[in-house]
Amino acid sequence: MLPWPRQHGSVSEQVDVLAGLVSAGGVVVLSGAGLSTESGIPDYRGPSGVARRHSPMTYQVFTRDPLARRRYWARSHLGWRTIARAVPNAGHRAVARLQQAGVVDGVVTQNVDGLHTAAGSSGVVELHGRLDEVVCLDCGVGVSRWELHQRLAEVNPGFAAWVSAVNPDGDVDLDDSAVADFRTIDCAQCGTGTLKPDVVFFGESVPASRVARCFTMVESARLLLVLGSSLTVMSGRRFVVRAASLGIPVAIVNQGATRGDAYAAVTVDAPLGQVLPALADQFGAVPDGTGGPVVVG
Repeated sequence: MLPWPRQHGSVSEQVDVLAGLVSAGGVVVLSGAGLSTESGIPDYRGPSGVARRHSPMTYQVFTRDPLARRRYWARSHLGWRTIARAVPNAGHRAVARLQQAGVVDGVVTQNVDGLHTAAGSSGVVELHGRLDEVVCLDCGVGVSRWELHQRLAEVNPGFAAWVSAVNPDGDVDLDDSAVADFRTIDCAQCGTGTLKPDVVFFGESVPASRVARCFTMVESARLLLVLGSSLTVMSGRRFVVRAASLGIPVAIVNQGATRGDAYAAVTVDAPLGQVLPALADQFGAVPDGTGGPVVVG
């Protein structure tokens, strides 16, 4: 545990403390699903988290079981509509404003929704990939998710089901009976290849070069700012551990406790859509706009 004191007081007082840490610049942001909840994309573990009846798809099951792939694509075909309609919220836009103001040097996100880039952030490292891109596991050719969505709609006319909630990874919970007649499709380029969202599934490793790039960013940072991540899985927590081991301050803004709190110089437990715009305002960042839709394809 690092020797920095835990901060107390009102949210505004904690934002002031956070601003003091951010003011020198050199900030690298590490964001998680909690940053996107205000865009209508739920988190598994936060206050708005959704309970899912099905375990998340693993890479091993997806690649080996055709029936599991059919269930995945049927559920994802419906859930994708919500992800595609999502727009950046005030938190995403505030991160872009802080980058434009010169205090944020880089952004690493665990999210697959593309909202950081849509909000105006540049050079975003998407640790787990992007849901709006699809890749063939056989020939390696990539296509846009919209192209695949249109092809699936053509071979599954009228396919629809009542959807109660969309999961953070872009699929929905459906009974097997609802997907029994759903048809999947192969790669249009090679004709037989298996298509997969260009995201890292459970049981799949993040590309080593991408991890190395993230470590380089963190190691050169003056502050690691964690936004909306419970840091439950090591995929993101390892960067907090590395920063702490190097004596780089860590600040966390999240609703609820995280597994990285012991390393933090300051923790702020409040909605990111309130905290981040207030933080950006302190640096004279360009006033917030309305944001725009995610550009896919």
